[in-house]
Amino acid sequence: MTQPPSESSLRAQGADTASTATPAADPPNPPDFTKDNLFTQLGRMAAAFWGTRERTKLLLLAVSLVAVVTATALMQIRLNAWNRPFYDALTHKDIAASRNQLEVFVELAAVLLVLNVAQVWLNQTSRVVLRQGLVHDLLEQWLQPLRAFRLTNAGAIGQNPDQRLHADAQHLTELTTDLGIGLLQATLLLLSFIGVLWVLSQNMVVPLAGHRFRIPGYMVWCALFYAGTASLLSWRVGRPLITLDAERYAREADLRFALVRANEEIEGISIYAGEADEREHLNRVFDTVLEVSRRIVGAMTRLTWVTAGYGWFTIVAPILVAAPSYLTGEMTFGELMVAVGAFNQVQSSLRWFVDNFSTIADWRATLLRVASFRDAVMTMDHLGAGTHQVSLEESEQPAIRIDDIRIAAPAGAIRLSEEHVELAPGERVFIGAERGAERALFFRALIGLWPWGDGRIVRPPRAAIVFLPARAYVPPGSLRGALCYPCSVHDFDEAATVRALTAVGLERLQPQLDTIARWDRQLNDDEKQCLAMARVILQRPQWLVLNGVLESLDATSRERIEALLRKELATLGIVHLGKATEQDLFTRTLRLVVDAGGPRFTPTEQRPALAQ
Repeated sequence: MTQPPSESSLRAQGADTASTATPAADPPNPPDFTKDNLFTQLGRMAAAFWGTRERTKLLLLAVSLVAVVTATALMQIRLNAWNRPFYDALTHKDIAASRNQLEVFVELAAVLLVLNVAQVWLNQTSRVVLRQGLVHDLLEQWLQPLRAFRLTNAGAIGQNPDQRLHADAQHLTELTTDLGIGLLQATLLLLSFIGVLWVLSQNMVVPLAGHRFRIPGYMVWCALFYAGTASLLSWRVGRPLITLDAERYAREADLRFALVRANEEIEGISIYAGEADEREHLNRVFDTVLEVSRRIVGAMTRLTWVTAGYGWFTIVAPILVAAPSYLTGEMTFGELMVAVGAFNQVQSSLRWFVDNFSTIADWRATLLRVASFRDAVMTMDHLGAGTHQVSLEESEQPAIRIDDIRIAAPAGAIRLSEEHVELAPGERVFIGAERGAERALFFRALIGLWPWGDGRIVRPPRAAIVFLPARAYVPPGSLRGALCYPCSVHDFDEAATVRALTAVGLERLQPQLDTIARWDRQLNDDEKQCLAMARVILQRPQWLVLNGVLESLDATSRERIEALLRKELATLGIVHLGKATEQDLFTRTLRLVVDAGGPRFTPTEQRPALAQ
């Protein structure tokens, strides 16, 4: 079930009280993509990446990697074959032959060094390009109109999107690159050396119960059995790591969010002397991280018993397998070393899964988080398509028309005191309501953020209307960028920008227009609202819709803004949602009424009411 906004989000729109709630006929949550199998998720992610502009670059990198890894495999075959003449020369104490083989080794090592450096460069470059494509795609999908807002109300999948876009995306691309290259290398080495090992062991003798058996490809079957049992046991022991890693990332994201929230609200915390309470809250969140981390420690320890045990036994395993033939004199010491090298290459390729199981589990958990997030984002456009919704239409006509509006809310349906309302261009309308939550939901319905309910709203295109919430938004970057937002700074000349600042009483900030700073912190609430009003002066929309803005200003700022609305912006249509009205500014008054019998959202979680 889709969750309505929390109290903190309602407060950001001027709400006085709110509660988390779910509608009686609520649109369903996005499908649970976390239950999709691995290949389904990989297919969707591959299809998404195929449409990005980084596709060609990554394909070229992939082709280069295949070429480099293939060349490396061929050189390792040559290096393994070098073991036979070198160790035979040592056995026969042939100094000249040993010296010649050392020169061959230097040549082989030089080529392998170049290939290794090239592989590292391609690996690191592929990480960057893959992350570039993934993050660009996620941002493109997430910041489509209305999607990000609706996702915040879609339950757990919408929590901490910053974690998914930043840390999870980075981790996924790094793991995908490393594992992909590792799997390619292991596959090529397996294909290369399994034939070598088969030829070397086709005449080996296995003594058993007084009999001598010749088993074709004897060492190949031993390597398959050895690696197969190790892989199966690693899977059985390490499988819980997949869910544990996913849970750890979720808990880490919760901790990061809690720390950021405490830092952003530190002034209020200090005013109330609430540091001790905040510390307890952060410790509780941190305890959840520690708890899942301890479970991962146990799972990793159990997995290490398997992987490390097989790793140590690998040192002597190929020698034990080939020892009977060597001890009976059927192979030389050089041939033994070639067989041991080939066996190690084959079994290490086969047990790639064993060596990388914890990393694979980590990758699978990260893929689950990123893929399910992307899939959920893409369902937001159709969220609740089968439920009753307010019909929001854009028209080229400058008037705003509202018919039979019923906005679903916890206490019932929010409606206007008049069933059919038409607001003419340039009209000044006050819409009163005592509760901030009701004003916030009506404000969001006019924008299109809150579609649930009944009725019809017809308004000019979004670009012709400026909506100002109770808490003004100041984007990051320069002051000029914040003033022109969301337009480009190149859309307005210097003179117009200075006039807008002066008109709202912020002329002192003119020398700092191109200064990049945290303006959301350097400006107080009244100055932020004045900056938002300066945007209105620059953009000259047809309509201005305000949610409690005038009531939140101090007396001086309010007088200045009202004077602007009466003179410089006299032709602007205004809809103001608030508690009280100034009759000389507004030409029409309406009220918001709560109809207890209309569509409603039934609260599922009670939270403390915010201060009036």
